[in-house]
Amino acid sequence: MDIEYPHARRDPEPRLLHGRTVHDPYRWLEDADSEETRAWSAAQRALCDRVLGALPGRDALRARITALMGAGTVSAPVWRGERRFLTRRRPDQERAVLLTVDGAGHERVLVDPLLLDPTGTTTLDAWQPDPEGRRLAYKTSRAGTEESSLHVLDVATGEPLEGPVPRVRHAAIAWLPGGCAYYYVRQLPAGSGPVSGAGPGRRVHLHRVGTDPDADDVLIFGEDLPDTYDYGLLVSQDGRWLSLGASEGTENRSDLWVGDLSAHGPEAPVFREVQAGVEADSGIYMWRDGRAYIFTDRDAPRSRLCVAPFCDLSYGAWRDLVPEDPEAVLTDFAILDGPALGRPVLLVCWTRHAANEVTVHDLETGDRTGTVPLPGVGSVGGLFERPEGGHEAWFSYTDSTTPGVILRYDARFGTTDTWAQAPGSVDVPPVKSSQVGYRSADGTTVHLRVVEPLHRSGPRPAILFGYGGFGAAMVPEYDPSVLAWVEAGGVYAVAGLRGGGEEGEEWHRAGMRQHKQRVFDDFHAAAQALIDGGWTTAARLGIHGGSNGGLLVGAALTQRPELYRAVVCEAPLLDMVRYERFGQGRLWAAEYGSADVPEEFGWLLGYSPYHHVREGTQYPAVLFTVSENDARVDPMHARKMCAALQRATSGAAPVVLRGESEVGHKGRSLSRVARLAADTLAFLARYTGLQLNPEHDPQYR
Repeated sequence: MDIEYPHARRDPEPRLLHGRTVHDPYRWLEDADSEETRAWSAAQRALCDRVLGALPGRDALRARITALMGAGTVSAPVWRGERRFLTRRRPDQERAVLLTVDGAGHERVLVDPLLLDPTGTTTLDAWQPDPEGRRLAYKTSRAGTEESSLHVLDVATGEPLEGPVPRVRHAAIAWLPGGCAYYYVRQLPAGSGPVSGAGPGRRVHLHRVGTDPDADDVLIFGEDLPDTYDYGLLVSQDGRWLSLGASEGTENRSDLWVGDLSAHGPEAPVFREVQAGVEADSGIYMWRDGRAYIFTDRDAPRSRLCVAPFCDLSYGAWRDLVPEDPEAVLTDFAILDGPALGRPVLLVCWTRHAANEVTVHDLETGDRTGTVPLPGVGSVGGLFERPEGGHEAWFSYTDSTTPGVILRYDARFGTTDTWAQAPGSVDVPPVKSSQVGYRSADGTTVHLRVVEPLHRSGPRPAILFGYGGFGAAMVPEYDPSVLAWVEAGGVYAVAGLRGGGEEGEEWHRAGMRQHKQRVFDDFHAAAQALIDGGWTTAARLGIHGGSNGGLLVGAALTQRPELYRAVVCEAPLLDMVRYERFGQGRLWAAEYGSADVPEEFGWLLGYSPYHHVREGTQYPAVLFTVSENDARVDPMHARKMCAALQRATSGAAPVVLRGESEVGHKGRSLSRVARLAADTLAFLARYTGLQLNPEHDPQYR
């Protein structure tokens, strides 16, 4: 396709920062509302529409992805007595709805985002029933902004009790027994940030249902902490204890306090410090047996489960119940202590090389007594028990070919059965999934999950996906996009890069801050492993990443442009010199470093993709995708990088920018997800050579 890129004015004047020269010719594109930026963005939309509209097989691919999404979704139940709460999306629904089911099995919808907003841009962000299941707090936001508002409704009648209460973005909620009051986290009004001035701070408040939150809420905690702190809250089942964790930004450390609510009432908890100023992430679960269960990576990078008496929560009193495993990461636990059991049982979930397993232990001693049967090698989501006790636990399971199902474990017999299946029926194509190890540049072994056709013959067009940040583990999951790609004859690979959580906190720290280049090295080595292993060639290899993964593929295409044929860079961070000034970037200095610190500025400038675009380089085909209302990663990153690449590239492969309105960093409706997936896969197919011919491929008939 003959492409003439929209003109982008350049400001050639460099700037000095910490004594170093920094070129930023497209800084004017940071202002989304300027007339110049609007005109440039409109021209980019027209170009992108022309490029994507010419892609063969795109409509058929979207239809196939939509069909594979027809399995729908279902969540594990949250129990309150005999009443349970869960979410479910049927095949014909754009968004999941929140349901309640009573003891007689009568089902009722409590919150349907499409009834709240027929335009489909409202998302259900979070929800929490009170201990008795009589009242429900839930949060919604619109158009991808994630600026949540809090509502409370009566479960029996569905009638609203209060709301909307604004400024509760990403806020924790912890009900007191009786459902008349709850602790929650709320932002201060704009313009009243405390210390840094970078934005409104957060505070922990006690709120009584039906009162005015602005006039009557009681300030509980956070007045003296910086505005970048966030809080986790948990009230014990008997209502006596409030566990409160505080962390700054995305730092892997949490300060912990336990508040006694019995002495002066819920309005004035008497707090005891449990952990402060320690480079560790810990949380406390207060069980009715009088012990505190402490989930921690303190002195245990792969995490461990400790116990301590409520009367002494000092670090010296912590006793290992389930010690750190040298090869697996402890990720979750649940306690079963129903009367039908001879001894209480502890379930522990692990991640072993990016796949989950669940083991059974004696609650008193921690001794391992068995394993929870699973359908295969896949992912387990959550372990849910009845708050009042029982012999059952519920959890979700998925893998590369299994739509999410809810399994139930019965500790009386040591058995697992299917409690709920995804509501739709789909024809899942047969694929082969395997995990291989490869060596990175410094000799570190990294694991790569490869999904391919059952009878692949020779190298095929391939997509390499990665993330490598914030301790997030890339575990197997049912992904219609992956299945559609492999069904059409491609190979799809996911790399468990350093910076993620596949091997614990040391693995995370090995790929953050001054070590970020290791993540990119791991990714390049994954690409080479796919080539050396005969799965693909450099001429047939595409890469895909989003958010922090967008930074990853942005660095990959600037560092090794010859290694990749096509790139999809989704909601990316790309200007690492100025990332803290936009979106939620100021919260991520613990992960990347801060450009305000001279040494850390050097790390960032050393790999910042925008600053490493080189004139006259033959770059691969690049599709940037952004959302106009992205509150986390500002679209300015993609705008600036797109302009730089369009000017610099010496090749004929296109560089285009796909923009989307009324959506944010996540939370798309089903049809929007399918459209984005079809556009990205069709783009990758076109430039890696995967044939998408609806007239000849039987899967599209």
